[in-house]
Amino acid sequence: MSNSIDDPGHGHSPAAWTAVVIMLVAVALGTVFFVLDMPVLVWASVGLLLGGLIVGWALARAGWGVNGPKYVAKEH
Repeated sequence: MSNSIDDPGHGHSPAAWTAVVIMLVAVALGTVFFVLDMPVLVWASVGLLLGGLIVGWALARAGWGVNGPKYVAKEH
């Protein structure tokens, strides 16, 4: 049995981390605004959520994704 695990590295890139942080903030804000009954700001946080998706996609296309030329994986 081998001790090494082949990790494809999906999600361990600046593009993925940036997208996830933006989307987590959007969900947290959306939840607060929902509880406070502020529907306009709930929809604004939905827009921020979609913005996080677009930012992650744009960074991946710019080379900061897992297989991008600007990303260097950490050695384990």
